Parts: sequence; C-alpha cells; structure tokens
Amino acid sequence: MQQTVNLNLILDQVAKDKGIDRQKLVEILEESIASAAKRHFGLERNLKARFDEDKGQIDLFQVLTIVHDPTEEAPLPDPVNMVPVTIAHEKGIEVDPGDELDFPIYYRTEDEAEAKAQDEQWGDLLKLKTFRRSFGRIAAQTAKQVMIQGTRNAERENVFNEYKDRKGEVITGIVRRFERGNVIVDLGRAEAVLPVREQVPRESYRAGDRIQAYVMDVLRESKGPQIILSRASVDLLKKLFEMEVPEIAEGVVVIEAAAREPGGRAKIAVSSRDSDVDPVGACVGMKGSRVQAVVQELRGEKIDIVPWDDDPARFVCNALAPAEVSRVLLDDQNRAMEIIVPDDQLSLAIGRRGQNVRLASQLTGWKLDINSESRVKEMREFATESFNAIGVPEQTQEMLYAHGFRKAQDIANAAPEMLTQFPGFTMDMIPDLQRRARDQSITDAEKEMQLEQEREAARIAEARRHPDGLTQEERLARVRGVGEKTIESLKSAGYPTVEAIHAESDMMKLADSSGLGIKKARQIKHAVGVYLEEEAKLRAELDAEKAKSSGGGAVI
Repeated sequence: MQQTVNLNLILDQVAKDKGIDRQKLVEILEESIASAAKRHFGLERNLKARFDEDKGQIDLFQVLTIVHDPTEEAPLPDPVNMVPVTIAHEKGIEVDPGDELDFPIYYRTEDEAEAKAQDEQWGDLLKLKTFRRSFGRIAAQTAKQVMIQGTRNAERENVFNEYKDRKGEVITGIVRRFERGNVIVDLGRAEAVLPVREQVPRESYRAGDRIQAYVMDVLRESKGPQIILSRASVDLLKKLFEMEVPEIAEGVVVIEAAAREPGGRAKIAVSSRDSDVDPVGACVGMKGSRVQAVVQELRGEKIDIVPWDDDPARFVCNALAPAEVSRVLLDDQNRAMEIIVPDDQLSLAIGRRGQNVRLASQLTGWKLDINSESRVKEMREFATESFNAIGVPEQTQEMLYAHGFRKAQDIANAAPEMLTQFPGFTMDMIPDLQRRARDQSITDAEKEMQLEQEREAARIAEARRHPDGLTQEERLARVRGVGEKTIESLKSAGYPTVEAIHAESDMMKLADSSGLGIKKARQIKHAVGVYLEEEAKLRAELDAEKAKSSGGGAVI
C-alpha cells in the first residue's frame, strides 16, 4: 500500500470538518490498517498498526511470542505467532519464554530495500516475502471501508453525546419531511423525529417550517441516535415560560404545577419566593406580552395562570377561576373535594365539555365533584327524606352526610364496622337497618328518576323561554360567564343590557369602568356575541312555532 501523503494533514482536516476528536481518528486509522493487513496476511497473524506522528504514516508490525521448545507431548500450538526459545537464540536474539518481539512489516514501495534485508534475515520466521508484494489495492479498499464506518460511528457517538445532555430542553429545528405521520426535523448536525402521539391535533406543518419542540428522549440506535421531540408535553409549556419569564429562570417565581390539553387550554400554578414579586403578574408581563409570546408559540392555546396556595381548598378555588366558588367540602382520605358553586357559575366552573374542571383536577391532584347550590339543596333534601324513611336519627344524618352518605343505598352497601363508628348505631341493629335501607333504595331510585325527568323538563322549558318574556337581567344571566356580581358591575358601569355590551368597541373602557379586567371583559364581549346569535335563532324558531299554531287553529 503506497503512502505518498502526510496523514497528519488529513487527520487535522477531518477532525475539524466532522467535529471528531483527533485521537479517535488515529485509533480508527490504526484499526483500519490492522484490519486490512489481517485480511491480506492472514487472520491468524498477530498484527498491530501504529501511527507515527513525526512521519505522518501508519507502521505495521507482526508480534511473535517466545515460548518453550515444543515436544512430542506438547507441540507448538500456534506456529504462525510463536517462536521456540532455542530458534530465537540461534538467530542471536537473547530472550526468555513469554517475551514478545515486534517485527516491522515493510509494505511501502519506498521501503523495498528494508523489506529485502528483513526477508534475508528473518524470512523463515516471518514468512512475509510472498504476501508483501500484493499488499496494496486490497489493503487500500479494506482500510477505506473500515475508515468510513469508523468515522461514521464516531460522528454518531458525537451527536448522541451532544444531544443526550439536552434532554429536557427546548430546541429549534426545520421541518424536512414526513414519514408515516411522523415529522422529521432538521436540527443542524442531526435529525429528530416528532411522533404522531407527541403532535398537537390542531397543528399542521409544511416542509421548511421552523418548529420549537421539547426533547423527550435521546436513544442510541444502530442507525444513529434517535432524538424524540414533543409538542404536546406539559413540560414544553413549563420550558416556554422559563424562557419568556426571567423571574422563573432566576428561581424567584416557581411553576408549582401545570396541566395541559394540547391545542385547547392549559393551566399553570405559580408561587413567588419574594414577597415583593407578584408571580401571576410576572408571568403575564406588561400588557400580557410574556404570556402572549407563549400562546403564540403554542398556536393560540389558551393559558390560565393561577396563584399557588398551600391550602388545598384555596388552591382548587384558584384553579377553577374564573368561576366563583361558594363552598368546598374536603375528603382527605380519598383526596376528593365537593365544590359548590352558584347556579349561574356551574357551566363556567365545569367548562366546555368539562375542560375547566378536568384541568383543575390535574393541576391540583384532587378529584373534583362540582354541584350547583340548588342541586346541593336538592341532594340534601333527598338524603334527609331517604334517611328518615329508614329511621336514622337527625344527629346521625348530619354526620352521615358529611362523610359522603347521600341515600339509603349508601348505608346498605357500607361495611357494618364502618357504620358502628357513627353515634346511634350498634352492631346488633345494623342487619335490620341495612335491610330497611335496601328496601328504601327501590323507592329512592323511582324518586331519582322522577326528579331527573322534572329537571330535564324544566331545563328545556327555561332554555326555550321566549326572549321577549325575559328581563334584561335574565338575558345577561344567560350569557356564559356572567353571574350576579358581574351583572351588578356591568350595570354600575352603564352596561345594563347585552346590546350595550355588544355595542362597546373599546375593551379597555369596558374593563376599567366595570372593574372586571381586560381578560374578563374580552371573554364577556365574545360570549355576548355568541348569545345574541343563539337568541336570534331561538326567537325565529319560537315565532315560527307560534305562527304555525295560530294558523292551524283557524282551519275548519
């Protein structure tokens, strides 16, 4: 194999271009030459390749081991790589068994004289005379393949080492292509994959789009490192706020909890380590600039920022904002809460398709059951009636209700040992009490069905009341997110009707005059528009039904 160039120059250039450690390249080069030599001279030969820094070339050596003289009982096990000590002494080599001798292999054209001299002196030991002549093209091809593969592996290892430390960070890349729904993202030195499961349903991408994503994991694969990205992770939300809010990055403001339904809505709970710093205000920023930057990056996903509180009840109330909460009943053992809200706040507290209460539950880690005040009153009356029917004392009823018992069926299903913990209950009376409870449960079920039918009929009747028969306050109360307090605030600010709110184009004026704040004002303005559209449809339907009914009565 003829070598006409100084390999130091090539190594330096490759190390610079590929970002691979030079010593690693030297090891790859030595391995490639050794592999080529073994393939040519024999795989059984003990060969070594060493890089000469001064000459900038690879030197090749055959290693022979000195062993004891063989006998008939113990022949030479490896004649290619072993030399009996007696033969070594005959050659004038002063060695002992166990010593190793490194003989250079002169394989370059310019070393032809040294090769001939070596063959004359050590040819019977090395047996390289014939092999050396054709060691060139084959060696070059083998060395090239090993070198390419070694360099590729080193590049992959470098990429893995670079990105494994970036797990949990937000990185920016360019969308390159799509594979079975997965988005392939170019990160510069590597490609990453945004799996279908980590994409936001509402988002779509085109080749060339810039994308920010959270590094979920970095896996070492045979084809190179696999970098898994996410746009749906709640950690992306946290990291984006950390990037936009210096107080979070500095540790003054802490994101205590976060919950997210990707593409829809998210909630974060924040606290402050400095009493002079408002955590919510810091995250919102001047005129909402900081939170809007995050919203923009998440392509319009709505974000609620609520203050953290050590008191679980207060924290849950904060998490349910903007809904107002009347009372909270805690069940520490089951980590559950019953939330009681005014009737006009029930839909707001639950949210569209249960989104608000679902996110609040995820944020707080508590199971939440939301009921309106009228519903709670109805449940209380039902429980009293059911307990009275089976002879439960009034004092005991209060305790049963406080521990989650709502009807006779709950008593029938309870363990006797549990019931005996309540005053007035003894183990002797439990069997008869539970028998009466089972009988009463049939009556209760019929009563519940009747009440549900009445509620549904009332709901439909109320929903289909003609707009002309509603007062202005009743119309305002039908607007999503508008309760009694909000109605009073709007009336005091000069907005007694839905039309007055709808006609107001200055959101700052509406927010300041009513004291509701810009966010709440915008929500109400939007809700008023939706209400007026629905009201117009309902008025048209009811007028048409009235006209049809009147016309039908006149037919003879």
